[in-house]
Amino acid sequence: MTNRASGTFEVKMSPQEADMSVGRMTIDKQFQGDLVGASKGQMLMASSESVKNSAGYVAIEKVTGALTGRRGSFYLQHNGVMTRGAGELTITVIPDSGTDELVGLRGKMNIIIAEGQHSYEFEYTLAEP
Repeated sequence: MTNRASGTFEVKMSPQEADMSVGRMTIDKQFQGDLVGASKGQMLMASSESVKNSAGYVAIEKVTGALTGRRGSFYLQHNGVMTRGAGELTITVIPDSGTDELVGLRGKMNIIIAEGQHSYEFEYTLAEP
């Protein structure tokens, strides 16, 4: 059975050393709502040198907290591309990365940014304890 969780989050991104073609940032998030907790991660990004608004990024973050009351941690893998301003983003739970009460977690997260606020929708499955 697929479950749905939603809520908001705050994110801090800190640039790390980079060359002219590839940038790296750290990710630090605080989640509220059905997912309560924090995450830390790393992001790599690059953009086209010849076409405006074309870029890509990959990231991995470790989320630690409680998902609808079940405690544990898991990893999310991001894959984002923007082609001339049109974006595609896939955020997936890394298989078998769930710990404690989140063992067996599978799912995909969607990030929504509206009026400067970040929120998430998370569709997931989780084995019963």
